[in-house]
Amino acid sequence: MNGDTTAVQGGRRISADAVCTAIRDDIVSGAYEPGSRLTEELLARRYGVSRVPVREALRTLESEGFVTTRRHAGACVARPSEREAADLLDIRALLEPLGAARAAQRRTEAHLKVLRGLVRLGRERAQRGQLGELRPLADWFHETLAQASGSPSLAGMLVQLRRKTAWVYAAAPHRQPAPAGDGRRPDLTARAVESWAEHGALVDAVARGDAERARALAAAHTERSLSEYRLRRPVPVRTSKHSVNTASGRN
Repeated sequence: MNGDTTAVQGGRRISADAVCTAIRDDIVSGAYEPGSRLTEELLARRYGVSRVPVREALRTLESEGFVTTRRHAGACVARPSEREAADLLDIRALLEPLGAARAAQRRTEAHLKVLRGLVRLGRERAQRGQLGELRPLADWFHETLAQASGSPSLAGMLVQLRRKTAWVYAAAPHRQPAPAGDGRRPDLTARAVESWAEHGALVDAVARGDAERARALAAAHTERSLSEYRLRRPVPVRTSKHSVNTASGRN
């Protein structure tokens, strides 16, 4: 151990941040369901670290809203409420256009190079129907766009909002899919192609330094994306052993 938040695993130092990322990723992916207990001993064993960085990670996740602490039960995965879900959508609808406008004013050539490369890859994958490969590309795209805003605070909020929105709606009960062709079930491949075309138009506006155009395009894209989340959420959510991969490029 080194201090209170770092463990040593196989000669590598594992920070509480890395443990926090691993637990958060597992919560978002559904490995830990809402309401399930998160015991320090089991988490430490799962991620191959001591209990100290796990304890620090749980504190961070509680401050982010992914974890709650119950009396006599300890740490548990949070159960997001219907109001919280609606609030997340509203906040994203406000902040993502702001982030795009700031990116148009503050982006660097390095940001543009990454964004254009991701748009090219996204369009290729979408046109080929390789939908399973688009989620990480979209995450990378939006994280880069957020970083291009030149505001670490805004970028951090945007990344956390996207992550938490995905988790909240993945944790919610879903409608049974509507039959294809009834006007309510979108063609997923066509929507993916359209979405990456929207990303491309947004990058063009950012490259030109057109803040108002970037804001408008981001607002329209965000509204379409969030409408899909709303359609997937029919009822309110109730209120009430792998090692840490420190080489991950996420977060």
